[in-house]
Amino acid sequence: MTRMDSLWLKNPTLAYRDWQTSEAAGADRRPFSARSIVQHQAMFEHFRRHLMARGATIGSFGAADIERFWQSPAGRSYSQATRMRYVKLLDRLCRHLIFVGVRLDNPAAALLRIEGWPDQEPTPQYLDAIEDVRLQNYLRSPADDLATLRSRAIVATFLATGITAAEARAARLGDLYPEVRPPYLFVPAHGPRDARTIHLPKFAVPLLRAWRARRETLPIEGELLFTLKPDGRPITDMSFGRIVATVLYAIGLSAAEPSPRTLRNTFCRRQLLAGRSRDEVNRMLGLSSHRTCDRIALTIREDEALQDRTVR
Repeated sequence: MTRMDSLWLKNPTLAYRDWQTSEAAGADRRPFSARSIVQHQAMFEHFRRHLMARGATIGSFGAADIERFWQSPAGRSYSQATRMRYVKLLDRLCRHLIFVGVRLDNPAAALLRIEGWPDQEPTPQYLDAIEDVRLQNYLRSPADDLATLRSRAIVATFLATGITAAEARAARLGDLYPEVRPPYLFVPAHGPRDARTIHLPKFAVPLLRAWRARRETLPIEGELLFTLKPDGRPITDMSFGRIVATVLYAIGLSAAEPSPRTLRNTFCRRQLLAGRSRDEVNRMLGLSSHRTCDRIALTIREDEALQDRTVR
C-alpha cells in the first residue's frame, strides 16, 4: 500500500482533497470545476462525520451505514437530487478505493440502480414562518465568546439579507453599516449581478453591530467581514454549512437542509409573505430571472390551499 493509499485510513479528509484536485474526474473524464470540488469535499466531510459517529470508516462502511445516513436529521431533508449526488459521489469514491486496494466492495453501486434524478424540480428548502421567527429570536440572545458571536453573525447575515455564500465570503468590513439609519449591507457588483443595498431587519441589527465592533479589534489580515483564520482567508462553503447546521440544530430546526441557500430561500419567502412583488424581491436577491421567486411563491400558494382544505 502506497503512502497515498494508507492516507485514506489515517486522514481521509486530506486524502479525499488530494484525490479530488489531482485525479478525480466526472463521467466525461473531465476534471471537476473548483466549485464542484468544494461541494464534493463538503459532502464527503459530512458523510465521514456520520461514519465516525457510527464507529465506521471509509474502508469499512456498508449499505446499512448509507441507509442510516438518509435517516439522519439532515439526510431526511435531502431532495431526490441531493441523494442522487451523494450516491454518485460514494460510488465514484468506492470504485477508486477498490482500485487502490483500500476496499473490497462498493455498497453504493446497487443504489445507482435504485436512485434516480427527479422528474420534477425539487421543492426548495426553507424555514417556515414560525421557524423563521424562532431563529430570529435565538439570534437576539447574547453571545459572549468570539466563536459564538461570529457564528451567529454569519447566520444572521444570511437570514437577514438573503445573500449567497459567495457574496458572504467576499463581504468586507466596510460593506456593513449597522449604525446608520436605516442600517444596511452593501453588496458590490460581481458577474452578472449589479451592486445592491439591502436594509437590515431589526432582529439582526444589534448582533451585526456587536460583530462589526468586535471584528475591528481582531488582529486579522485584510478587510473581510467574516474569516476563521488570522491570515484573513475567506471562509469555505464547507465551513459556512457547518456553522449554519450547528446553529439550526442547537434550536431543534433539523427538518430543512442546513445551508446558506436554505436561509436565502427563507429570506425570499419572508419578503413575498410581506407583500413585496417578485420584481422587488428579485432585486433584493440580485437575480435577473424570476425562477427562484416563482418556486418560493408556489410553496406559499400550496400552504394557503392546504389551510383552506383544513378549514373546510
